[in-house]
Amino acid sequence: MLHASLTVDPAFRVADVNPRTFGSFVEHMGRCVYTGIYEPGHPQADEDGLRRDVLELVRELGVTTVRYPGGNFVSGFRWEDSVGPVADRPTRLDLAWHSTETNAFGLHEFATWARKAGVEPMMALNLGTRGVQEALDLLEYANHPGGTTWSDQRIKNGAQDPFGIRMWCLGNEMDGPWQTGHKTAAEYGRLAAETGRAMRMIDPDLELVACGSSSSSMPTFGAWEATVLEEAYDQVDYISCHAYYEELDGDLGSFLASAVDMDGFVESVVATADHIRAKLRRKKRINLSFDEWNVWYLSRFENQEKPTDWPVAPRVIEDEYNVADAVVVGGLLISLLRHSDRVTAACLAQLVNVIAPIRSEPGGPSWRQTTFHPFAQAARHARGAVLRVEPVAPVYETARFGEVPVLDAVATHVSEAEGADELTVFAVNRHQTEDVELALDLRAFPGYAPVEHSVLADPDLRATNTVHDPERIRPRGADTGAVTDGRLTVSLPPVSWNVVRLRPTAG
Repeated sequence: MLHASLTVDPAFRVADVNPRTFGSFVEHMGRCVYTGIYEPGHPQADEDGLRRDVLELVRELGVTTVRYPGGNFVSGFRWEDSVGPVADRPTRLDLAWHSTETNAFGLHEFATWARKAGVEPMMALNLGTRGVQEALDLLEYANHPGGTTWSDQRIKNGAQDPFGIRMWCLGNEMDGPWQTGHKTAAEYGRLAAETGRAMRMIDPDLELVACGSSSSSMPTFGAWEATVLEEAYDQVDYISCHAYYEELDGDLGSFLASAVDMDGFVESVVATADHIRAKLRRKKRINLSFDEWNVWYLSRFENQEKPTDWPVAPRVIEDEYNVADAVVVGGLLISLLRHSDRVTAACLAQLVNVIAPIRSEPGGPSWRQTTFHPFAQAARHARGAVLRVEPVAPVYETARFGEVPVLDAVATHVSEAEGADELTVFAVNRHQTEDVELALDLRAFPGYAPVEHSVLADPDLRATNTVHDPERIRPRGADTGAVTDGRLTVSLPPVSWNVVRLRPTAG
């Protein structure tokens, strides 16, 4: 058994947990929308064609914000196609995913779904094939009360009240050569600034997200952010980050340490944004919207041939997630929480079927993937203030990152003044064969006692949840022990995601 320790202290405060950390992403890609969240005729469909079973899982997952409608899809999207009577909506080719878009599900349907799911909509704008005027038209349609051409058209289409969308993404991954309407950093930065400036003429209180690099491996990473922010700093509130991780060539050790890469990504973008802040002599800080992140076996997808028959809602990147994938997702959540002072929005991409925590079958059931559980637990229990912990732990050697600690962790604390006095420690054991005995120094929390130690682990690291065995992998209770002389010791199994919750004892 390996031994590790950490100290939890309310003085080591990073920032408050931002609910938007637990956002997700719905793109018109594969079966995320059609037979995912929307399937008229399904036994579980409601009067709007929305799957009730999926809605229940979305609520259980704890999603707070959903980015829509893309993703790569948005760079060819004509928003006008998605409103008005469904029978009159045009069918279009989607160049991003080589499929056919019927537009049967559009802006009004998404607004209805978001209301029923209890999530805040985050709207992405097409700055690939369109520009300032189309963005202004959509903003007027979505948010203006009435009395103008576009707002009255919304009312005519059945939505008397504005949608009230506050957060807008100014395009998507415009640094990527694969993107319809790909631009240089200078071209995009100027367009983002022009669009943001014009949108604020309608509503100065909007929250606007500029496109950062689509991954930290892009050759323009860093330089892209600097150029874009020099152009658009005054018009935007966020710069976006996107990152996907997979196990490559059987290198499980590096894969389990994926959060090391996310930490570096965040810290590099923060440094770049703050450099531009100093250069421009501005007071405001730009925060990060990590609005695409997940485990994605991208290499498998890239080796597949694109469909030539332009199918409707094909099965695309429906990765089945195993135990190791879930532990990596847990580690990435720890990284996001650890950087809550600057990462104030994030979206797990995507929500249903497409590299998603929720799976569904057409006409059939829906179920939780392994990755559902760490997200749901973090969304449920990460409340109050994020507390920085500095684990002391053994290291192991990785091919990608060198020496990496076997333990990663973060803590959150809700005080009594906030209505629910609770301390929660989130931790992953990255070691593939050894338990880690973790000693928690709780002297700064006298009188606290453990109420739960939840563990997601399994001897078979490749085990998954399937339509035939949907509960194969789920969190299970473990021995919590007792606090002695201000210390609590818990055992973390190999390759595991752990949640340890403590509350003050009565009296």
